[in-house]
Amino acid sequence: MAETVQQLLRERLDESTPAVRFGDQVWTWREHLDEASRQAAALIALADADRPLHVGTLLGNTPAMLTAMAAAGLGGYVLCGVNNTRRGAALARDIVKADCQILLTDSAHHELLDGLELPGVRVFDVDSAEWSALLAGAGELTPHREVAATDTFMLIFTSGTSGEPKAVQVAHMMVPFAGVALAERFAITAADVCYLSMPLFHSNALMAGWAVALNAGAAMAPASFSASGLLADLRHYGATYMNYVGKPLAYVLATPEQPDDHDNPLRVAFGNEATDRDIDEFSRRFGCTVWDGFGSTEGAVVITREDDCPPGSVGRGFPGVAIFDPDTQKECATAVFDDSGALANPDEAVGEIVNTTGGGMFGGYYNDAGATDERLRHGMYWSGDLGYRDADGWIYLAGRTADWMRVDGENMAAAPIERIILRLPQVSQVAVYPVPDEHVGDQVMAAIVLADGADLTPSELAEFLAGQSDLSPKAWPRYVWIADELPATATNKVLKRELIERGIHPENGAENGRVWTRAARAKSYNVG
Repeated sequence: MAETVQQLLRERLDESTPAVRFGDQVWTWREHLDEASRQAAALIALADADRPLHVGTLLGNTPAMLTAMAAAGLGGYVLCGVNNTRRGAALARDIVKADCQILLTDSAHHELLDGLELPGVRVFDVDSAEWSALLAGAGELTPHREVAATDTFMLIFTSGTSGEPKAVQVAHMMVPFAGVALAERFAITAADVCYLSMPLFHSNALMAGWAVALNAGAAMAPASFSASGLLADLRHYGATYMNYVGKPLAYVLATPEQPDDHDNPLRVAFGNEATDRDIDEFSRRFGCTVWDGFGSTEGAVVITREDDCPPGSVGRGFPGVAIFDPDTQKECATAVFDDSGALANPDEAVGEIVNTTGGGMFGGYYNDAGATDERLRHGMYWSGDLGYRDADGWIYLAGRTADWMRVDGENMAAAPIERIILRLPQVSQVAVYPVPDEHVGDQVMAAIVLADGADLTPSELAEFLAGQSDLSPKAWPRYVWIADELPATATNKVLKRELIERGIHPENGAENGRVWTRAARAKSYNVG
């Protein structure tokens, strides 16, 4: 079996089956990889041999991005996926941090570089005549190196939901490892079409999308995600498989249901962070199977669902995955639930999800030894995610470490509260986070996005919360923001740090939205 991206791609060099579908165009694997080989040869010839050969990509989900990924694999150099939603100094920081000596962009993104200081970076617009001429004059490909399994294939920046993004060193071996497992699990073959609408600069698209197609020899249909356009794309491309991360299923489900939604080719949707409700509803509405798991860009903690996974759980962890107290470095107690199903021992059971065997495939953050050391402490990998585990080994997420709240002297996690609020059929999305208490500690705040056409009154929310027997009185949100949308990363993850920064008046600066407030120990909400 192939151990590197380079080996996998070489296996496809002479294949005449479809590799890329975009609009009405189709490229075979032979055509696609011929373009990639020319690109790799041209960039290797241009590169400064005294510097790391890192090629950045400021591109969208297009054939050009797929070509750049394949070129890096065949050429044996490092690709740096640049987040195209970053702006200004933050964008320049990422490019420089990753030591990009060459940056590929296109006409849709080139202007983002205007005015930025990028010392030592050569920028090429792949839509330009200069670029076409460069490729036309490229010779035969002699790889920069014959890569080993542990060599870095790609630098992928973390989402930055709780701090500045960090560049994860993704090893070549991670692509065949993930791709083979998923292709076999979902019976993906060369006859399938993988719909790639999650950002290709992110690990979910790499591991749960591109890697699957590459390992199976399936066609790839790159696209920009659109909730209203998803079904039309699936039909147009004949897409049988799609990956997702964050809230895209919720976005799609917020669109009006149509009687022919079942009429589509999709068999499997695989991803991370969907709610139980969205998993069930998306499966029902579109006649497919949805599999949701848990994993991080770093690849050090893997949790998978099984058929008998209980509601609210994300599954069981791979060997070594455990819940530890970051202060005592000891494993947390098993979760105990009361008669209503509420977690009865959060102080003892909730802790950080770790890999006790170490970093696994995590190769560290590039150019950031301090952040790497923070993740790898006491011989273990610390994920930054909170969770708890029941007596049968099922793991439940409790949020990020920044989501841990201290309310009236009691520790409280955000994720269980979010799961309860999502029982309301009017709610499409919810984010629960701490805001400062006027005296000491925290108060709970919830930002809620309603489904299209839905309405919710303060009294209806209060009545619903009062009827939830597994909701602690202290977990009732003191403040509720009914928002049109929530701030999110390019990978559809809610930016809670931005919500926290906005405080109890998040509607300031927002076009729409309203805040409801509950007085201490009250069971009703007032507007404003």
